[in-house]
Amino acid sequence: MAMIDLDVTPDVGNCDLPKCIARGVLDKLASRWGLLILRHLSTGTKRNAELRHAIGGVSEKMLAQTLRELERVGLISRTAYPVVPPHVEYALTPLGEQCAQLVRPLLCFIESNAKSFESAQHAYDRKRSAVV
Repeated sequence: MAMIDLDVTPDVGNCDLPKCIARGVLDKLASRWGLLILRHLSTGTKRNAELRHAIGGVSEKMLAQTLRELERVGLISRTAYPVVPPHVEYALTPLGEQCAQLVRPLLCFIESNAKSFESAQHAYDRKRSAVV
């Protein structure tokens, strides 16, 4: 079995290391809402309300927090227009567009295998309840 080199050079991240900046980005992407936001922004610029409507179950607070985090790591941009009422739009940055291209197949895999995941969960739960 080949050994994996866990050394980090200045220009390469390593998500296995606790203080690596790449781990922070992974944390934002793998959050409950990060991947879904990227997917919806991959179809174009959206306002906050459009994202909330498209992503069922996300609270205003969590959407705002996740958008800020994705903006901070450079995956999305926020444009605020000086009008009343406030008008703010979110879009993918070039880095976010690259990431969204990778996210789409992962979400497609998860969604197309939802029944398999559900069956696995039921089998696990039956096995666990039989032991208890």
